Amino acid sequence: MAGVASALRRLYLAVYNWVVFYGWAQVLYYAVTALLETGHQAVYAAVERPLQFAQTAAIMEILHGLVGLVRSPITATLPQIGSRLFLTWGVLWSFPETQSHVLVTSLVISWSITEIIRYSFFGMKEALGFAPSWLLWLRYSTFMILYPTGITSEVGLIYIALPYMQASEKYCLRLPNKWNFSFDYLYGSILAMLVYIPGSPHMYRYMLSQRKKALSKAKAA
Repeated sequence: MAGVASALRRLYLAVYNWVVFYGWAQVLYYAVTALLETGHQAVYAAVERPLQFAQTAAIMEILHGLVGLVRSPITATLPQIGSRLFLTWGVLWSFPETQSHVLVTSLVISWSITEIIRYSFFGMKEALGFAPSWLLWLRYSTFMILYPTGITSEVGLIYIALPYMQASEKYCLRLPNKWNFSFDYLYGSILAMLVYIPGSPHMYRYMLSQRKKALSKAKAA
């Protein structure tokens, strides 16, 4: 019975990883095509649907960690997925004025290359039981460039969206109301942006430690 459960787990995770891999491959293809043919202003419109699908599907990874399907710590998974969902839905989709900015291009290219490598790595491990050494190296090395470019793009786009948040008052809750509670989306977004200051170096150091551990283990094997 345990063998059947293990096989079903691996099958599910393999399918999940390859489906989301396909989503991110679409994002990269459409982004590069739009950039070369039209310019950075057209990138968001080209990638919007696959970007929303691929990034929203990552919510499942939080559930995977909670139920024990994977060993990834929730403390590392939740902030990264949460910040990306905020950018995808709370900034880019909610404030169309940001969609034509050049930082959208650097954002989606950084995200998509990272995720194509990551999902193919885990997809191969679940489907075949191993991943080639070159893919292992890419999985634990490309973040050294792509994480800073992605984070810079994220913070920049939040900053660019702030005036539009202030002008529209979208997602704000004003007093008086039946809940006796107020919320200002602008200040919430500024707080989220400030969290990047301690959060990004912490995450970068965590990924460096994971790189050292993974590559040392592979070398010993």
